[in-house]
Amino acid sequence: MPTPDSSPSNLFSALPADFAAALFANARPVRLAAGRALFAAGDPGNGCYRVDQGLLKVSTLSGSGGERILAIIGPGTIVGELALLDEGPRSASVAAVKDSELSFVTFAQFRSFAEAHPAVYQHLVRILAQRLRNANAALAAGSFLTLQGRVARALLDLAQAFGQDVGNGRVLVRQKITQSDLAAMAGIARENVSRILNEWKRRTVVTRLAGYYCLENPQILEREAAP
Repeated sequence: MPTPDSSPSNLFSALPADFAAALFANARPVRLAAGRALFAAGDPGNGCYRVDQGLLKVSTLSGSGGERILAIIGPGTIVGELALLDEGPRSASVAAVKDSELSFVTFAQFRSFAEAHPAVYQHLVRILAQRLRNANAALAAGSFLTLQGRVARALLDLAQAFGQDVGNGRVLVRQKITQSDLAAMAGIARENVSRILNEWKRRTVVTRLAGYYCLENPQILEREAAP
């Protein structure tokens, strides 16, 4: 599992380090306080952001008005990259979970960079392909997984992005995530998440250490998350 300081692997993949460093060399710094929105679904897509510090959530609203968290993202992730291709409106909302620092690149800056480095489009195609795969997996999860499977999938995604191996196969999620966040990621009621977590705690599948979730037996969660 990657450490919290490495680039997370989640719904939004980062560009290779050399491209990102060059692209964001003249980026505008942006500070975002916890709870503040970076942009909302439907806003004009005038550029993209790299997360330098902090934690953000990518979300959308369900038909009933409830929030569905698509991803929790941390340092190294690029968000809003679809705007680099078509300048279309934002497809999801992004807000800070904790105080964050970002770097902003406009569409014009990206276009100038891409003219000098056309290979960047190959990387963007890979990012979009991965996003499509993840969207298909999320659709399958919502259609076929049990409630336990959805929560397991959410915890495994968080472990993939922010997990630290603490020995004996145990993985500590080095970000504090609430039950409400897990419910929004899994697309189920918080009460169901609480019930499932209590059962897993009883069986020592998942524990809570100083506010952090620890996956004591990831193999059981992987079986639960299998479609």
